Amino acid sequence: MKMTHIERITDMEQRYDRIDEALRALEKAVDAITSLEDDITKLDNYYSGDEWKADFESDEQGLLPQDLKRGILSEDAIWNLLERINSVKHRMRDFALTELE
Repeated sequence: MKMTHIERITDMEQRYDRIDEALRALEKAVDAITSLEDDITKLDNYYSGDEWKADFESDEQGLLPQDLKRGILSEDAIWNLLERINSVKHRMRDFALTELE
């Protein structure tokens, strides 16, 4: 069934509004994550270097205070976060390379 002009315009307005809202949220998220580039680099260097290993061993030996937040010392937390960052970058790259038809 063919849409009337009013139905088509209404449909397209709704599509526009959904895309605009999502794009505004994406722009904020991109601004937020790119402002954390230095933090990401430092966290990656920490995890791949000797400091993380030393901190992990100190925790294993019970040398850290019990009330110290130390989720980053779990063996997967930082790795999973860095992998999520890479996954999002790949998804964004794939999206950016998608041609509008």
